[in-house]
Amino acid sequence: MFYQDNELIIRPLQSDDLPRLWELAFKDEAPEWKKWDAPYYEHQAIPFDIFMENAASYIARDNFWAIEVSGIVCGIVSYYWEHEPSKWLEMGIVFHEAPSWGKGLGTRALKLWMTHLFHTMPLVRVGYATWSGNKRMIRVGEKLGMTMEARIRKVRYYDGQYYDSIRMGILREEWESLRTEISTNISLK
Repeated sequence: MFYQDNELIIRPLQSDDLPRLWELAFKDEAPEWKKWDAPYYEHQAIPFDIFMENAASYIARDNFWAIEVSGIVCGIVSYYWEHEPSKWLEMGIVFHEAPSWGKGLGTRALKLWMTHLFHTMPLVRVGYATWSGNKRMIRVGEKLGMTMEARIRKVRYYDGQYYDSIRMGILREEWESLRTEISTNISLK
């Protein structure tokens, strides 16, 4: 199964993707993407052979998919349960290379991911957390019809400055009312 919007596809990771995933996410000690994706959390490079020892755990997971643009894996979408009994799910996205940024790809990938999550799970709400320093990620949520549900002031410390933690979310009924607009160009295969 995969979802497609023109040249952009989200799909479960395959074993052939593992070297590319390592290159994107774990090869560098201080990758550029980490300056935007929760930079207040430590990132460590992992040697390729060590990564490959446990890499099979990434394959065909429901909660961790590849983002492919024009046939090249460029990032990932994911989700985790904040509280599974109440179906409180949070999602995430990372485009690992700067040439992918600022082109609307993140909005399109999250649109596909939200569609998948709402179609395949009995969710009431889908959301994500970001920080006030990542204005692009806040804008993605706005473009997808999400609401800023929380702003926890000055709790993220990065590069000598405090930032706010931001929670964005959308309820199923809000998503359904926007579905025609949101689902344009999506195909499921």
